Amino acid sequence: MKDTLYAQQYEAVGAFQFDDSVVAVFPDMIQRSVPGYQTILTGIGELTAQYARPNSHLYDLGCSLGAATLTMRRKAPFANCKVIGIDTSQPMIERAQEHLDGFHSDVAVELICGDMTTLPIENASVIVLNFTLQFIEPSLRQTLLTRLYEGLNPGGILILSEKVHFESPDLQNAIEHLHLQFKRANGYSELEIAQKRAALENVLQSDTAETHLQRFAKAGFQTAGCWFQAYNFMSFLAIKAPLSK
Repeated sequence: MKDTLYAQQYEAVGAFQFDDSVVAVFPDMIQRSVPGYQTILTGIGELTAQYARPNSHLYDLGCSLGAATLTMRRKAPFANCKVIGIDTSQPMIERAQEHLDGFHSDVAVELICGDMTTLPIENASVIVLNFTLQFIEPSLRQTLLTRLYEGLNPGGILILSEKVHFESPDLQNAIEHLHLQFKRANGYSELEIAQKRAALENVLQSDTAETHLQRFAKAGFQTAGCWFQAYNFMSFLAIKAPLSK
């Protein structure tokens, strides 16, 4: 379905929620709002194929409709891997399960409706947060990343995709303009753009790239960097050091 959630004028715009109305249009919303989204999914698949290990867990945290989950399951090189998708939205989990059921695979998948900040993360070779951390309370982000590092096996990876902002006002304005033009070119009206921005205010709280890199280092990652960027959307790869031989 086409995303027309903010096409009509509202007297007051409520806070953005991942409810049934968003679930119904989410694929269209993502494609028209996030530049490079398909490239990121492709990269997640290729990195999964490279780093997934036998008898390990592959996590998709904030799995929404399961786009990354499906990609990870399809590219997992070992049938005895298990993909675990976690999301706080029950409507998202239910629709993700429908998508998963439409394709056969020998790789097991478990979808959990729950809070990733409290659920155990263990025996992981690949962890993905695809535009998820930006919706987590900022004060909880460092603790979460540290838990993810601890739950990764040596040599495992964390893929973190996020909308970022820039310290320089001039750079921020220039790149924000490019993103706005991207949404306009994809058919969003000025009203839709304005009301969506209002709905996301204080719900999506972005960080700078530098903040992300500092968190990786503090969590324990010795290797981390940006592997993809499109305007103000970046995807980072952090690698846990393998055991010394």
